[in-house]
Amino acid sequence: MSYDHEMGSPMRIPAPMPPGEEMTARAGEPLPEGATVADREAVIGALRTVHDPEIPVNIYDLGLIYDLGIHTDGSVRIEMSLTAPACPVAGEIPYWVANAVADVEGIGEVEVNLIWDPPWDMERMSGDAKLALGID
Repeated sequence: MSYDHEMGSPMRIPAPMPPGEEMTARAGEPLPEGATVADREAVIGALRTVHDPEIPVNIYDLGLIYDLGIHTDGSVRIEMSLTAPACPVAGEIPYWVANAVADVEGIGEVEVNLIWDPPWDMERMSGDAKLALGID
């Protein structure tokens, strides 16, 4: 077992993944019945703590999160992509995302699906991300 130094929690380190292959990462435990479920802003805050090591902008503002579903039982399903299939940490980032979201109070089981269709492009980036990267 390895530790995610930013999160301070145990995380699973996956085997390398072939470029462009879809995968699923999971983290968290079911919430107890009747627990208060976290809101969308808390989950987005957790997503903003995850960065691609090669780009100084978080994955949410880069537009890598395609779909975010928070269910009434506190489980979360995320579909995400990366800037390129050959990203050297493609096999790790979905686990970083799953662990970051699972650490949010009021979140239970988390499933993160890495997808490649539609392909990511710079139009998905927020204005803040474009500004940080010097893109007009």
